[in-house]
Amino acid sequence: LNGDFNCRCPSPYVGKHCQLRCISLLGMEGGGIAESQISASSVHYGFLGLQRWGSELARLNNKGLVNAWTSASYDRNPWIEINMQRKMRFTGIVTQGASRMGSAEFIKAFKVASSLDGRTYTMYRLDRQTKDTVFVGNVDNDSTKTNLFDPPIISQYFRIIPVVCRKACTLRFELVGCELNVYSNTAGCSEPLGMKSRLLSDRQISASSVYRTWGIEAFTWQPHYARLDKQGKTNAWTADTTKRTEWLQVDLESPKKITGIITQGAKDFGAVQFVSAFKVSYSDDGQFWSIVKDDVTSTDKIFSGNSDNNVHKKNLFEPPFYARFVRILPWAWHGRITLRMELLGCDE
Repeated sequence: LNGDFNCRCPSPYVGKHCQLRCISLLGMEGGGIAESQISASSVHYGFLGLQRWGSELARLNNKGLVNAWTSASYDRNPWIEINMQRKMRFTGIVTQGASRMGSAEFIKAFKVASSLDGRTYTMYRLDRQTKDTVFVGNVDNDSTKTNLFDPPIISQYFRIIPVVCRKACTLRFELVGCELNVYSNTAGCSEPLGMKSRLLSDRQISASSVYRTWGIEAFTWQPHYARLDKQGKTNAWTADTTKRTEWLQVDLESPKKITGIITQGAKDFGAVQFVSAFKVSYSDDGQFWSIVKDDVTSTDKIFSGNSDNNVHKKNLFEPPFYARFVRILPWAWHGRITLRMELLGCDE
């Protein structure tokens, strides 16, 4: 059969047989996208200049009094941008407004631009269209609005350009998509497995030991406190000792494909504590364990961890592994061994 033709999967499906769904949340809400990856044309300073509505606050469902990005009132061409640090496939966006001093602010309509190098940008247009696509945005300050991209966007830089705003251009959002190489071992399989959402119950999380601040029972840093972004005075797991024999374990109750991990430190009454390097081991039965190896050296892989108490650090497992039990083995730390985390993967 001769002829010029190509086959394309309807977005968000990808793969040789269009069998994979490219709908992973890319990290605005979960923190996989770091603050340093988010930038904007301008920032609004509210309430006598004391409130900074910065681009780093534009995370979906962000809480607090100042909880979103707002462009400056003088900015006639506002935008907010994510640098994914590599080419990605974007298949959708979820947007949300916010409330300032009791007044609802949101973006009613917006355009999208993308770039491979951060210098030359292409406006998003539907196939065979000559005009930029204008997406319908939000209608209030809190409900979410999802827009899908068909065709998907392939780029490193993703820019949102407000067109119509209510009162001010105020935004919280999440990007949806997947790794560009759909045949990479992590593509389409990087969903949070339930630490933050509590899909994993307290009894599924255990540890080698626990620390009590000042020996007080009420200030026990329990294993099940090791949930990403957990709040409170005791809001992480802390080991009783500072030895490399300590571990934190998650029992997924059935084998899963594990493709990555997000880690985070915490503060113990003002003292910054975090795990700066760690190994990962896994098991099918909880008795016989394998340690994730470095592909090049075939030695135990030491993952780079955190550098402060709050910023997320994401590591991907290439290749991924299949396991029911996963253990994090702290290798280096600042202060005490303290950890909050989320596992990434899928049921595949």
